[in-house]
Amino acid sequence: MIQRILIANRGEIAVRIIRACHEMGIETIAVYSEADKDSLHVKLADHKVCIGPAPATKSYLNMNQIISAALQKKADAIHPGFGFLSENAEFARICEEIGIKFIGPNSEAIRNLGHKSTAKLLMKKYGVPVIPGPEGTFNDPAKCLEAAREIGFPVIVKAASGGGGRGIRVIHRQEDFMASFLEGSLEAKNAFGDPDMYLEKFFENPKHIEFQIIADEHGNCVSLGERDCSSQRRKQKIVEESPSPVITARQRQKVGDILTKALVKIGYWNAGTVEFLFEKDEFFFMEVNTRIQVEHPVTEMVTGLDLIQEQIRVAAGSKLGFTQDEVNPSGWAIEARINAEDPSKNFMPSAGKIESLRFPGGNGIRVDSAMFSGAVIPPHYDSMIAKIIAWDHTREKAIARLLRAIHELDIQGVKTNKDFVLKILSSAEFLEGNYSINFVENRLLGKG
Repeated sequence: MIQRILIANRGEIAVRIIRACHEMGIETIAVYSEADKDSLHVKLADHKVCIGPAPATKSYLNMNQIISAALQKKADAIHPGFGFLSENAEFARICEEIGIKFIGPNSEAIRNLGHKSTAKLLMKKYGVPVIPGPEGTFNDPAKCLEAAREIGFPVIVKAASGGGGRGIRVIHRQEDFMASFLEGSLEAKNAFGDPDMYLEKFFENPKHIEFQIIADEHGNCVSLGERDCSSQRRKQKIVEESPSPVITARQRQKVGDILTKALVKIGYWNAGTVEFLFEKDEFFFMEVNTRIQVEHPVTEMVTGLDLIQEQIRVAAGSKLGFTQDEVNPSGWAIEARINAEDPSKNFMPSAGKIESLRFPGGNGIRVDSAMFSGAVIPPHYDSMIAKIIAWDHTREKAIARLLRAIHELDIQGVKTNKDFVLKILSSAEFLEGNYSINFVENRLLGKG
């Protein structure tokens, strides 16, 4: 049984994991950088270890320091949260070798599914619909251009490793191809240490639909339904909801069945998210996120499950405590990310001290945050202040509840995107439900 978990992360996800552990009677170890010494996750944990100075490369990405802290504090397991080392196969492998449970998939699954080209081949092999494009990756732009001509423009080139929108270039004309490929490849090399790119057909106006799965080491895999994450700016999600307003029950069941069977054959366990583009009633596989997602609360709100606790149980070797037939999502949940950024200055991050903070409450409202009055948002990390999640029986009521909650939210001391989020939730496209990944950029920011 897992009795002590080190959380290799910070901010709201670290707080979220600590709370889940404490409800299970599990001790927690917080690691923190010098910039985070007064953070909420440090205050809430049972044990704490400073792992270095503020820059992430010297603290939260420092595998040696984190492993050393785990050994020093006699951790049974490490939960990586999301970001940082959560999808690092080498980190998972080290945990496996020294006998510390990595709360996530095994290192082989992370390695195979973390490389987009390999993941695409595996998914295609097991019947998952994929985006048209050649197999393998490219480091020669001339050869990639030949393949682009074959599938037809527009095309998109993406970093073979990594994510977060880094290395992506959409190319509408072949005369722009060489320069765009080289720019994307250089960005990928700088961000992930891998300059290789892969090529796909580009869809002009799709939705971004992702399926949440949970699997154990005993061959059981369950789909927990989809999330619609089409409200995005620069490939970064702002508002997520579950279920999607455009996916039918039949489509949900069909895709869920295909995915769970494929992931069992691949040998995947723990939580995971499979992302798709959805256009003209067709799904096209994009990638697998081999970790818990930022937007996991909306799935929890409609299913009644605690995904962090399910991750821990699976890592401890337990079988899933429920079957597919026992998953019965109810109602509608919507999440909005409130960030410390200034929309009037091209969403420039707004680090600094929060002078005062009032979170919303009431029926059906959940707030995931590590912030409090007097907390400091350092310039070194993600600028998220909070995730505000609303649940109600219908989409219309959930939107109204979330609008009310965000109006109640009051943050002084730093700039935020609160008003911009309200603009999204009140827009005709969002209220209608059939919005695409382009609607924020094209309609609300006027870049279309």
